[in-house]
Amino acid sequence: MIKPRPRIVDLSETEPNTRRGGDLRAMLTPATVGSTSGFMGVAIVQPGDRIGEHYHPYSEEFVYVVCGELEVDLDGEPHVLRPEQGLMIPIDMRHRFRNVGKVEARMVFHLGPLAPRPQLGHVDTEETSVIGAAAVLTEPAGAGADGGGVRS
Repeated sequence: MIKPRPRIVDLSETEPNTRRGGDLRAMLTPATVGSTSGFMGVAIVQPGDRIGEHYHPYSEEFVYVVCGELEVDLDGEPHVLRPEQGLMIPIDMRHRFRNVGKVEARMVFHLGPLAPRPQLGHVDTEETSVIGAAAVLTEPAGAGADGGGVRS
């Protein structure tokens, strides 16, 4: 782990993670800035695309919608999220996001506290395949493989 330090991280410096759908960018993480209590990133979701259902056994997730219109299922119940709205997702709550609008959606997410190990922080609860714009997870449900800290 690196020593915590102030650092500005540009979105263009982060690698896209698309294996669960959308384009997830972990920006401020233990690996990039030495954070110890959580991590922050941005999700970019194109119209018709989604982020597959999952939950976080150790972390609350805080979401802020910057632009676009998203629908989020919380334990199977759909809710609309619009720009300038925030959402707190409790530990262990299943959730998935869909862009139901006609323009790109962007949301900032923060998860905390951190899981004991990155691969424990995210549990996938559905198996789906890559179909058109709806690129979603391709690993087995429950695998929880995290590959670098993107847990949202």
